[in-house]
Amino acid sequence: MILVKLGGSVITDKSEYRTFDAPGVAMLCREIKDSGKDVIVVHGAGSFGHIIAKEHGLADGYKDKSQIPAVAEVCRDVRELNGMVVSELISAGIPAVGVPPGSCFMMDDGVLSLGDAEVLRRFVDLGIMPVMFGDVVLDRKQGFGICSGDQVMERLCDLFPTESVVFVSDVDGLYSTNPKEDPDAVMYGVVTEDLLGNVESAMYVADVTGGVAGKMRSMLRMCAPGRDCHMINGKVPGRLLSLLRGEEVISTKAIGGD
Repeated sequence: MILVKLGGSVITDKSEYRTFDAPGVAMLCREIKDSGKDVIVVHGAGSFGHIIAKEHGLADGYKDKSQIPAVAEVCRDVRELNGMVVSELISAGIPAVGVPPGSCFMMDDGVLSLGDAEVLRRFVDLGIMPVMFGDVVLDRKQGFGICSGDQVMERLCDLFPTESVVFVSDVDGLYSTNPKEDPDAVMYGVVTEDLLGNVESAMYVADVTGGVAGKMRSMLRMCAPGRDCHMINGKVPGRLLSLLRGEEVISTKAIGGD
């Protein structure tokens, strides 16, 4: 099994509320289909989730009743985004169904835990791809919290025998500084815990799920013997397909971790 996280930056315009990149997502879905691999897709919330969540402080949990309409709006928006991603997967010939994280997961003071895995396992056993996403989920201590797609990836990695983990972003990998602003930014082909600790944490975009450094930390935690973890640029045609086929591509590979 290969887990693929389609980041919010590659499926939406994160600066524009509810802006979906249908052609880009269609391309990535075709590449997943053409690879012939067993894949589960998780996707980020992008501009369908981060803008309202940040405005109302949803990542910090329940503070007052004024946040409740925002929780409902974010849940509505990310489900609509999920429906768009699922539609592109089906159009590419991949049987897929959206599964809201709250149907399987709970949070406990910000830590995501798996509740009932039967739904996910049964979909996979039937040959149907369960497609999960970044969402607002219930939290036993905080009332609610932001469940990132990265956190979902970690729990799925625990649940299924995973040979490879792929984070698809809009940059080639991890850089020393923001490559969109700094022409001298240096890309790292390999990242370790020690190296990550020396790299600025808010490198490309400030979002409610931890930014690029947070994704790298997730990758490091998912590292295991016999399991590759890569970050690649999904805006480059053919790159995801090549990686899924086991070919060498421009990427940052995570090594080590917890």
